[in-house]
Amino acid sequence: MNFDFAKNYRDRLLGNPKSRGVTFMLISVIGFALMNLVVKFLGNRIPAPELVFFRSVVSLGLSLWYITRRKLKPLGNNRKWLVLRGVFGVTALTSFFYTLQHLPLSAAIVIQYLSPIFTALFATWLLKEVVKGYQWLFFVISFAGIALIRGFEETIDTTYLILGIVSSVFAGLAYNAIGKLAKTDDPVVVVFYFPLIATPIMALLGLTGIVDFVMPIGREWLLLLLMGVLTQIAQVYMTKAFQSSSLSGLAGMKYLGIIFALSFDYFIFGVTYGWITIAGMGLVIGGVLLNLFFKPRKSPKAS
Repeated sequence: MNFDFAKNYRDRLLGNPKSRGVTFMLISVIGFALMNLVVKFLGNRIPAPELVFFRSVVSLGLSLWYITRRKLKPLGNNRKWLVLRGVFGVTALTSFFYTLQHLPLSAAIVIQYLSPIFTALFATWLLKEVVKGYQWLFFVISFAGIALIRGFEETIDTTYLILGIVSSVFAGLAYNAIGKLAKTDDPVVVVFYFPLIATPIMALLGLTGIVDFVMPIGREWLLLLLMGVLTQIAQVYMTKAFQSSSLSGLAGMKYLGIIFALSFDYFIFGVTYGWITIAGMGLVIGGVLLNLFFKPRKSPKAS
């Protein structure tokens, strides 16, 4: 009887497009939060490109298994945007891993949360969406928050602050690419292009000595495997969420991640912030959420 109740609840939850999108995004947020925690546990010994390499190897295996099982076309349909989505994603994740390794967890995540701003900006060009005048004000509010964090938080290194912004820029491009692929390719095929591009590039960086790869030891092997699995889950369900729902509030659910990050920083890593830095974080998140809530609706003719 309990199994019937659970099945009926699941069917109701996933049968409604609105509920399905929210559920998928919630799974993605939890997956990313745990992945970020694993990267922090790994520390700085393993360079960021090597982390991307191991994450890609795991994702490559899981994606190929799913694609073969479902008899999907591994190279997809819209290959131009699949390749671009992969390139943008590799650049965004590599930059983000550098910031995770060298900044407090919550600070790195807040900076990366500028990505919806760049998503909106690029959407005016790639998806023909309109940015209203008041949205520019919201963008300024978020960037003012970044300036506040950098000005009063001594632990924020300018180099990694810039890398965090670079990560946000390319994440914004990657999200637009996902929008381009919404009607042409399965979510796992979209995700598959990340390891398809990242694995050979990162392997080449290690083999040529451009990046000094190190041999994982002890529990690092388990953490690397866990990182890859969690990222795969988070990426697949994020893609499913973006492809299953057009609700403007959906992207705002990503900001639940900052609650996890602040909790991890405080309870696990013993990191605390002053009120000015917290205010800066609030401005970043507030500016982006205002942009999401007041985002102009597409016209009926918009594609």
